[in-house]
Amino acid sequence: MKEIFQPLVWREGVLRLIDQRKLPQEEAWLESQTWQTTASAIRDMVVRGAPAIGIAAAWGVVQAACTVSEITPQTLKPALDGLAASRPTAVNLFWALERMSETIAAVAGLPADQALARLEDEARAIHEEDLAANLRMGELGAEWARTMGKGAVLTHCNTGSLATGGYGTALGVIRSAWQAGLVETVYVDETRPWLQGARLTAWELMRDGIPAQLIADVAAASVMRDKGVKWVVVGADRITARGDVANKIGTYGLAVLARYHGVKFAVAAPLSTIDPHLEKGEDIPIEERTPDEVCQLGGVRTAPAGMAAYNPVFDVTPAELVDAIITERGVVEQPDAMKMKALLAASA
Repeated sequence: MKEIFQPLVWREGVLRLIDQRKLPQEEAWLESQTWQTTASAIRDMVVRGAPAIGIAAAWGVVQAACTVSEITPQTLKPALDGLAASRPTAVNLFWALERMSETIAAVAGLPADQALARLEDEARAIHEEDLAANLRMGELGAEWARTMGKGAVLTHCNTGSLATGGYGTALGVIRSAWQAGLVETVYVDETRPWLQGARLTAWELMRDGIPAQLIADVAAASVMRDKGVKWVVVGADRITARGDVANKIGTYGLAVLARYHGVKFAVAAPLSTIDPHLEKGEDIPIEERTPDEVCQLGGVRTAPAGMAAYNPVFDVTPAELVDAIITERGVVEQPDAMKMKALLAASA
């Protein structure tokens, strides 16, 4: 395994972000020096993946704090609101902003340099804790997968280093399972319309030397039936109190297919992705993006001019279709409200 790749790098007030829109053709980095640029990077998909979005937002708060003479909840409210508005579905964004808001309240009244240092420490902690959580999820996920024996794995979207502070959630589990000798090959959904699987997950797996094959999203059913897939693992942008999972559009369909074919379906996500204030999946706000993303491919129009399109970014998989939720604090099998509550209580 190569050195863990980190897609966000903070150095002296500048947040460097690998521009995920340009991968795999070009490894370009965007240098953000203001919270507004960081918010735009989140909104415009320069940075994506729920944990990475939260980390970027935390550093955006630090950038905002560098521009005010006094660090208070009032002076930083425009930045907090602006960052919160950048993506509505990923709960990690709001979790990270809440942690930064609590730190802002705690340091109000301190000299600006001391307050700023505390905010930097908190953002760095969010970043480092995410990487540590990913490594632990990888270990626990590999242990869970061991009971199924060696075989093929299928994944959707991108949940690796690019989507996190490093190593990855679902792709981190795959990395650890591969190291443990449990993975023969990884089938990677292309993940229309942004092609995160084709552009990003494939790039990460090839970089690590893990055998993988790219498939069209519509090939998943045949692959589960014919190619020895033992388990499917995906990430999550929000998990409700009873274990319903919001993730990249197409995840729900994979869960249905997995249940029909007797393939285990797992979700890997840090505790920060669990939203205990939302009971059920129907309560999760689902972001919709421009129809152009569906009507084009690589900037080339594939549908007739004027064709309408429905473009939800996420869907919700009900808890009853999830075999396991893998977190850094444990694995919840057949999740429900009681088991999720117990997990959060034990982790408090």
